[in-house]
Amino acid sequence: MTASVGAEVAKETLTAVRRHLSPQLALLYGMNGSSAIEAYGEGARVRLSDGRTLLDFGSYAVTLLGQRHPAVMAAVRDELDAMPVSSRVLGNRATAALAEALADWADPGRLTKVWLGLNGCDAVEAALKLARRATGRRRVIAVEGAYHGKSMGALAATWNVRYRESLEPLLGGVTHIPADAAAVPGAFEGEEVAAVLVEPVQGEGGVRPLDRAFLTALADTAHAHGAFVIADEIQTGLRRCGPRLVSTELGMKPDAVLLGKALGGGIQPVSALVATPELYAPLAADPFVHTTTFSGHPLGAAAGVAALRAVEELAPRGRELAEVFGSGLTRLVERHPGLVTAVRGQGLLWGLEFSTPAAAGEVLMELGRRGLVVSPCLGRPEVLRLLPPLVATDQDAEEALALLDAVCAAVPDEFRPVVAAART
Repeated sequence: MTASVGAEVAKETLTAVRRHLSPQLALLYGMNGSSAIEAYGEGARVRLSDGRTLLDFGSYAVTLLGQRHPAVMAAVRDELDAMPVSSRVLGNRATAALAEALADWADPGRLTKVWLGLNGCDAVEAALKLARRATGRRRVIAVEGAYHGKSMGALAATWNVRYRESLEPLLGGVTHIPADAAAVPGAFEGEEVAAVLVEPVQGEGGVRPLDRAFLTALADTAHAHGAFVIADEIQTGLRRCGPRLVSTELGMKPDAVLLGKALGGGIQPVSALVATPELYAPLAADPFVHTTTFSGHPLGAAAGVAALRAVEELAPRGRELAEVFGSGLTRLVERHPGLVTAVRGQGLLWGLEFSTPAAAGEVLMELGRRGLVVSPCLGRPEVLRLLPPLVATDQDAEEALALLDAVCAAVPDEFRPVVAAART
């Protein structure tokens, strides 16, 4: 694609976005790409319509395997040539294979039942419905700062008022508690609880790893009261944070784990609920209690099986990259005091907290202009998420850290509270 053709295609694309999707999105995309659009992806990089390339350490955690992972692409192509859409009235080999792979992978022998969806909200909705059906109870406990999606059931468990206002009442019976072990006992007083829904690391909430003592107390108390423990690992699972699943690594013994984002290998939309037979009982008794047209669609299922294999093959590389980014980002905080106020995270999920949302926004935009894509946090606008893929090279990592350092160094003084205060 020549520069002139690329510019024309980008202009047409952004015009269509403005007219038919959202003027705000058109403005945002235009600013992020400096009027160019994404055109081609491979590995850790995205090529734009104007020929520039960007490192993709964002994409809201979808591209854990990078862009166009060859094994996932091959699996999807094979299924495309065989049975791309299920009849929904006959058994499908690809769908069954993903269900079996997930049951063998997540917590073998305990989490043996699987429901498949397209996105994280699908999995959350299924989990909430099953917990209420299985227990005959209605109450759900979630955590302050949580993000579980924006569909009406999932939204009830999401903390941010920005997405809830004007839509209430939402699904009733949801209580949010502080992420404090001391708050757990009182949360179970009164009406009986069907389930607790928790992210071991809050992603949209600012890359906030929840305290192990709190998570253990929450899970143990829930089980003692006959409630199910649902671990939302849509962003943290699949070794994004190091272990296969953070919740099982911490000994929470979840009754269900929710997966999504990277489960489709960055190629297909697919999500999953992987559960105990007890939580899954309503679906075992009546498989039509909760269905969607494209649940377990063959292309997504094929991608999911290939993605699980690829994630395990790349696990050692993930540990190496985690050390590189952990130490590199810590040095970044030390080099830019007052601007970068904290770094949090583990594995390949990191959050950089800035002095103000405006400072984070300035860094976000400048990183994009210089060649690095990162993700903002919807619930904590002062935090930027760094989500490196498992396929990132040493050179990619060094380039990303160097860009972060250079952009932070170039941030104007008005975005540095300590400097600004001294000047006044």
